[in-house]
Amino acid sequence: MTINIEKIREDFPILKKEVYGKPLVYFDNAATTQKPTCVVDTIVKGYYDCNANIHRGVHFLSQQATEAHEAARKTVQQFIHAQHAHEIVFTRGTTEAINLVAHSFGISQCSDGDEIIITQMEHHSNIVPWQLLQSIRNIRLRIIPFDEKGVLQVNQLESLINEKTKLIAVSHVSNALGTTNPIKEIVRIAHNHDIPVLVDGAQSTPHISIDVQDLDVDFFAFSGHKIYGPTGIGVLYGKEKWLEKIPPYQGGGEMIHKVTFEKTTFNELPFKFEAGTPDYIGSTALATALDYVSNIGIENIAQHEHELLHYATEKLSQIDGMRFIGEAASKSGLISFLVGNIHPYDLGTILDKLGIAVRTGHHCAEPVMQAFNIEGTVRASFAMYNTKEEIDILVAGIERATKMFRR
Repeated sequence: MTINIEKIREDFPILKKEVYGKPLVYFDNAATTQKPTCVVDTIVKGYYDCNANIHRGVHFLSQQATEAHEAARKTVQQFIHAQHAHEIVFTRGTTEAINLVAHSFGISQCSDGDEIIITQMEHHSNIVPWQLLQSIRNIRLRIIPFDEKGVLQVNQLESLINEKTKLIAVSHVSNALGTTNPIKEIVRIAHNHDIPVLVDGAQSTPHISIDVQDLDVDFFAFSGHKIYGPTGIGVLYGKEKWLEKIPPYQGGGEMIHKVTFEKTTFNELPFKFEAGTPDYIGSTALATALDYVSNIGIENIAQHEHELLHYATEKLSQIDGMRFIGEAASKSGLISFLVGNIHPYDLGTILDKLGIAVRTGHHCAEPVMQAFNIEGTVRASFAMYNTKEEIDILVAGIERATKMFRR
């Protein structure tokens, strides 16, 4: 099934915006996606129609808001095919979800000298939390490398695992390379050694159908704002056995069962991990975004974006001096590149003046840049509302910039 791009674009008013007198071409979707009208309408309706703190009130508005929040949890469960709604923990985003696991799993399951395995292509949010854990538990990080094309060397995973390995944490799709990693293979190897796996799904969830039971992951994190939802809301999925086993990440209201000055007992799942007033407006808007994606069909979106990726790769490769950073056969959603000796920032600035929004820099993945011995890249990342015509505009913009620098 082909999707109606023009109809979809009508749902995103910002795409009609002009930048410096040029029509906006938005290729910074890996950083954040634009929001359809229905998501913004849900936020407005939440504040104007049923705004009240949830779970604690007996009055009508509180009950209405609580029902909407818990219905959103069910929507998330169904979207990622979790077994139970109580395995869905609302967070502020992928970063907080990973920090939650690093803290709660780390302090309860790790001892001095234990090891966590991550990859060379991780976003900083799946590196720094484990380094923070090092100051508490003196753990060691072990790294799965990637090759010159940006393909993860999963064949080296077995050699990194030993009796000290406590967890493997890996990105599903690299935000800097676009590489899609073989999660099922990684999970199979890990589980053969009784090691749990955390997957950073920030860059995969908007582009790939996610089934956490089929993947058999122990933890899975993603952000609402990268899948057409609002900022400040995200999800940690955790298998029930692990969420029961590890302690709360934060303390406060909602996550308690009973508090005395002598002792506090904790609430049931998932509330034991949701201290304080949650973003109940954000959760309902996230559910709207997921419903929007589901109505279009994630498989249809994936097919369209794959066509865009193939088309962009073919067109960009014809530009003199083009160098792709990340050429894995299995990619999703984005292209990172350099052109000749043009600094990424300079190229990004010129493209901006032409109305083209791309991302430049290290993309919060400095070890990736260090591996290629570069400062950063230009990154064009795609969403379901992007078109081949916009890619043609990007190509023309890059060609115009290269001519300027030759002069």
